[in-house]
Amino acid sequence: MRYSSLALLRQGIAGHGGWPQAWRSAALQPSYDAVIIGGGGHGLAAAYYLAKLHRLRRIAVLEKGWIGGGNTGRNTTIVRSNYFFPQSVALYDFALRQYEQLSAELNYNIMLSQRGVIYLGHSDHDMETMARAVNAMQINGIDTELLDAAQVRAEVPLANFAADARFPIHGAFIQRRGGIARHDAVAWGYARAADGLGVDIIQNCEVTGFRIDNNRVRAVETTQGPVAAGVVGLSVSGHSGVFAGMAGFRLPITSYALQAMVSEPIKPALNVVASSWATGMYVSQSDKGELVFGAGLDLYPSYAQRGNLPTTQAIVAAMTEIFPPFRRLKMLRQWAGIVDVPWDYSPILGPSPVGNLYLNAGWGTGGFKATPAGGYFLAHAMATGGHHPISAPFDLSRFARAALIDEAAGAGIAH
Repeated sequence: MRYSSLALLRQGIAGHGGWPQAWRSAALQPSYDAVIIGGGGHGLAAAYYLAKLHRLRRIAVLEKGWIGGGNTGRNTTIVRSNYFFPQSVALYDFALRQYEQLSAELNYNIMLSQRGVIYLGHSDHDMETMARAVNAMQINGIDTELLDAAQVRAEVPLANFAADARFPIHGAFIQRRGGIARHDAVAWGYARAADGLGVDIIQNCEVTGFRIDNNRVRAVETTQGPVAAGVVGLSVSGHSGVFAGMAGFRLPITSYALQAMVSEPIKPALNVVASSWATGMYVSQSDKGELVFGAGLDLYPSYAQRGNLPTTQAIVAAMTEIFPPFRRLKMLRQWAGIVDVPWDYSPILGPSPVGNLYLNAGWGTGGFKATPAGGYFLAHAMATGGHHPISAPFDLSRFARAALIDEAAGAGIAH
């Protein structure tokens, strides 16, 4: 629904009491043609594409909490496609191209800001690795540029260019199509669009198990009762291993906490997303003026959505060393998302060892940027029983075939 400027003003004055409900509070039905477990961005996108592209009409999205309340609402909103391997480039650039037209497609402003994503190099070794990475990305058709120190200063003048800096800036590379999008808006936009196509979105409905017969899922057990399902999709981010266990198999993943935090708001000071290879730190400035920043994983298995203090200290130390003017800012809040990290830091897509149960898992630290792709390829697998050509290299069988796509080693940083 579109509103005129006058109608928006009236809503603001009236306290927003007249907004229509964005999606229905549907009642759980006893059976569906397709059930998607997980009401984050990926799950909602899968439901939308199942309904829109594959014409399924009896679809349910089951979410144990509220829509977008998991990792979709607990990330730093970065979107980019500057990966190293051609398989990853195809996957993430597909997602970025979808993001570039998603506001128009969903008729919902996802607040995409393609301000650029820049990676700072702090040594000759960094610059040598970056030159290699940029060359590979350009060969694969990705818009990346290698920058010298003077060019970096023009992009991020607040960074620490002092001669005695702990992390001296030798150069960088940048993808100008990268940037940020509003995470809540992505989830809400997909939810509203899926609901408009007849998808039942069921919140506060936790999945507790599967009814499996002859190696096929026949029904999903939930806190609201059993639901028969023709096909089931898993899109549960950091809990992928838990649900695989419910279905009787193991995934080659480990779940970790990934921390981030937000500062008090300040006037516009940073017009790119800046990241550091040496520290893993990354920072951007939100539309409200807050600095949103994080770094690497808390490297011990955990499902606690908070992280630990030593990692928090390391993140803050890296950010304030590289951006000294930010040292006086107060931190408003801190959180962690639970991410499922495969052995090769690349996602697991497609069929599972159990018939009619399909996987959208293992996104690790890159889940939000891949939201449209994760949903699109999960929908394709659920509707057709097979892979789209872009998702085929990420099949679970690659671990048995030793056909890994090791982006952590290839790109130098998995974020």
